[in-house]
Amino acid sequence: MAAEDVVQEKVGQVASVVPKMEHWLNDNSDLLIQYGVNIISALIILFIGNIIVKTISNSVAKLLEKKQMDQAVVHFISSLVRYVLFVIVLIAALGKVGVQTASVVAVIGAAGLAIGLALQGSLANFAAGVLIVAFRPFKAGDYVEVSGVAGSVESIQIFQTVLTTPDNKMIVVPNGSVIGSPIVNYSRHATRRMDYVIGVSYKADLKKTKEVIMRVLESEERLLKTPAPTVGVVALADSSVNFVVRPWVKTADYWAVYFDLLQAIKEELDKEGIEIPFPQMDVHLNKLEG
Repeated sequence: MAAEDVVQEKVGQVASVVPKMEHWLNDNSDLLIQYGVNIISALIILFIGNIIVKTISNSVAKLLEKKQMDQAVVHFISSLVRYVLFVIVLIAALGKVGVQTASVVAVIGAAGLAIGLALQGSLANFAAGVLIVAFRPFKAGDYVEVSGVAGSVESIQIFQTVLTTPDNKMIVVPNGSVIGSPIVNYSRHATRRMDYVIGVSYKADLKKTKEVIMRVLESEERLLKTPAPTVGVVALADSSVNFVVRPWVKTADYWAVYFDLLQAIKEELDKEGIEIPFPQMDVHLNKLEG
């Protein structure tokens, strides 16, 4: 068969289909228009609904902020409201295109059950997030140690808690791990105690050493007078007599005072001639006679 004959045959087939398509479109034009209108309406519902959902969630966040609630709690509740409302908008959009909403809810429920069984850990994290918000062991900005990591609380989300380390690293900890492990909140109380162990030589005058350390503590204005600092011998170690030094300070001043005070103690002990020993090794050589 020549190429021209093939082309003519294909053109004839297309030409025969066109009238059928025109006839079908004429018979179903109303139905197509209705479907088109429904689809456009569903898209409009999604678009406007998304705007309304964001507006409501933001309004909830502002309302909670006016009540001076913690930012971590505000973020958790506003996120939960946003997800719930968006599911409602999605169901409304599906109903507009002819999907039975009752069936959608049933399917979502069944899917939720199946997903819940498959993702038990995620549900546990969600439940743990609710417990964190309810009992509030920490708030945004607190410096905490949870599940073996430490950092400042940035936010409490639905499934995880976000921390920021002092060197500006982000750590995401599952809420289940937060609740399931000891929580150390270094920022909860207004004051903190600093703990030093200062070792001095066995030859040092212990009474004088204590007086020198106390003098350094008294000269540091950022330390609290009450509770009074504690200075005393805590251990007779292998190569040193160890003093425990426990002053109190405001939590906000902790690290600045910690570094400055340790340096000041070392400098004052050096000035007074009080030796701080360091590990040494004595090596004895015996000459073997041939």
